Amino acid sequence: MSNFSSEEFEFTFLDEGFTAKDILDQKINEVSSSDDKDAFYVADLGDIVKKHMRWHKALPRVTPFYAVKCNDSKAVVKTLAVLGAGFDCASKTEIQLVQSIGVPPERIIYANPCKQVSQIKHAASSGVQMMTFDSEVELMKVARAHPKAKLVLRITTDDSKAVCRLSVKFGATLKTSRLLLERAKELDLAIIGVSFHVGSGCTDPDTFVQAISDARCVFDMGAELGFNMYLLDIGGGFPGSEDVKLKFEEV
Repeated sequence: MSNFSSEEFEFTFLDEGFTAKDILDQKINEVSSSDDKDAFYVADLGDIVKKHMRWHKALPRVTPFYAVKCNDSKAVVKTLAVLGAGFDCASKTEIQLVQSIGVPPERIIYANPCKQVSQIKHAASSGVQMMTFDSEVELMKVARAHPKAKLVLRITTDDSKAVCRLSVKFGATLKTSRLLLERAKELDLAIIGVSFHVGSGCTDPDTFVQAISDARCVFDMGAELGFNMYLLDIGGGFPGSEDVKLKFEEV
């Protein structure tokens, strides 16, 4: 990771015999002995690297796009940028953060199905073309503010086996999807793919199977209408810790 410098981020390489807890205790003592008692957190950047390698071993054909909303620490974002990950941004601020560390626009997807027109314009001026939508209102906004965008239709899924369900807020049904594709055709917009999210903490791998099957239906609809759709965004919901019954490799 030669792209890192101690001037940019506060990080520590552990010497042999030391643990992360030792560093944490040291930091607590430093903060406790000063008048500046701001909150802080400690993250293991090595664990991010290991998880990235684990992802590529299990899903070599799938490029991970990190959801910046999870943790927008520059150290975390920079680590993933150096590893070659893409970035899932939900706002102008997140796009600015990612681009400030040199990530090219083609490695960013504006994955928010309900965006402000001003922020769509910012994405256009910043060269960010990929973005999601799930309604006709969003199509109209994009047609006006970013007509050259490359759009990804977000569909709803069965997220009943997830800890945090998202289908109540996001996603178009299969019936609505066809209507949206037809409307996009009328507006001369480019639809390049489909996205879904099975919900955070999904405990049933079959949920992904059904979601991909539904996405296949939408791809077929798009082909009938003349769209060249080539991108499938499989969202999140993957288990990331070792204290869960369902392992990442099983999914």
